[in-house]
Amino acid sequence: MKIVYAPVLALILALLLHHIFYMKQQLAHIALVVADYDEAIAFYTTKLQFNLVEDTQLSNTKRWVLVAPKGLQNGCNILLAKAEGNQQLSRVGNQTGGRVFLFLYTDDFWRDYHQMRADGIEFAREPLKEAYGTVAVFKDLYGNLWDLIQPS
Repeated sequence: MKIVYAPVLALILALLLHHIFYMKQQLAHIALVVADYDEAIAFYTTKLQFNLVEDTQLSNTKRWVLVAPKGLQNGCNILLAKAEGNQQLSRVGNQTGGRVFLFLYTDDFWRDYHQMRADGIEFAREPLKEAYGTVAVFKDLYGNLWDLIQPS
């Protein structure tokens, strides 16, 4: 009997160890509270030139709207979540109490910086060369702060 069960127990143990030590996780979406779906979609797809990944009507008032930077592969999307009620409306544009909320990496800082300025994006902090790369802080249509970064 020992011989018959030993391989099965070894397999179960191997699967458990694999799950414990090699479990993979990743962020799928970050919810960004917005005042209006369509104005947010327009900003992200025209001003930031993001892709509209999905726009699905869930009810008369709720949609599942995902946007992502061009070139993103298997990364975290932004879920545009329309604010409902006064508490959520009070968070539109200030989800992090005035701190930078999101970090947009680029392969060409100056190309994107100049394009964003030309498209009317407001920068809260001008470009700086830091040890980690070139960075500037910009505002989205509601005032949330973002870092535009080209890593060193």
